[in-house]
Formats: sequence, C-alpha cells, structure tokens
Amino acid sequence: MNKTELVEAMASKSGLTKKGAEKALKALTDTVSEQLAKGDKIALVGFGTFEVVEKAAREGRNPSTGAKIKIAACKAPKFKAGKALKDSVNK
Repeated sequence: MNKTELVEAMASKSGLTKKGAEKALKALTDTVSEQLAKGDKIALVGFGTFEVVEKAAREGRNPSTGAKIKIAACKAPKFKAGKALKDSVNK
C-alpha cells in the first residue's frame, strides 16, 4: 500500500474527504517526526511505540571493495508493535 492508497482507505473509513485524510496523515507524520527529533517517546496503546535509539559507532565493510570503513554513531527511529496490532496481524 502506498501513500495514495492509504489516504483513500483512511477517507473511506473515517468519512473524511481525501484532502482531509491527507491533511490528517501529514499532521500525524509531522508530529511523530517532531517529537522523535526532540527525543520524546510516543506510545499508542494497542498499536505500538515510536522511540529514538542510539546506535554506537562501529566498523563495517564496503561491499564492493571489502575495505574497512568507520560507521559513525547516530540516532535512529524505532517502532515496536503493540499486542493488539500483533494479534490482528496473526489472525
């Protein structure tokens, strides 16, 4: 499912127009991005949790040459599915 299909599905389930559903989706993604950038954790009970994890610096390899490279430490977004979401997927 791509963004257009998601907007259409949201519009049909919520009774919103496609434009309204697209605005709602944009507001959700923008808010999640902003809060994660601040370092906040977002917990949607039953759906899942968005959080930021710290990844340590490490050594990797260039796949084409095999040469060792240094990979810098960074922060990465992480999503952990909630029980209700896992249960609905496994039905």
